[in-house]
Amino acid sequence: MGWTLQHRESAAVAQQLIAQSLDHQGVQPGELTIHADRGPSMKSKPVAFLLADLGVTKTHSRPYTSTDNPYSEAHFKTLKYRPDFPNRFGSILLARSWARGFFPGYNHEHRHSGIGLMTPATVHYGRAVQVSEQPHPRPDRRLPGQS
Repeated sequence: MGWTLQHRESAAVAQQLIAQSLDHQGVQPGELTIHADRGPSMKSKPVAFLLADLGVTKTHSRPYTSTDNPYSEAHFKTLKYRPDFPNRFGSILLARSWARGFFPGYNHEHRHSGIGLMTPATVHYGRAVQVSEQPHPRPDRRLPGQS
């Protein structure tokens, strides 16, 4: 729903990102659960109060369990293994520029095996059933030279 790339993680940055993302997506109270790591920003009181005020349920990963959020783990693996992902960014501006190109493609073009080879946007915007019911053209199974 939203992303940011900052010099440092902080409760204020997390609070701003969450508030902007929920507003942009038009999320209503009681509609969303955020599953977060146990980092200091996501466990902070300002973020907890913000989520409570917005009617967002919050869950956390189990302590010392880095694989508790497979969606985030898959996302970061896809990001890091892209051929154009550099070993190091020269600046935060270059990193942000790279991310501005990555996220739209990841969300609207990249198909995920864990969600029926659909894009995250298809699932997020509630079009999964409609897309899965569309007829798919069958590949031509004839061998070359056969009619």
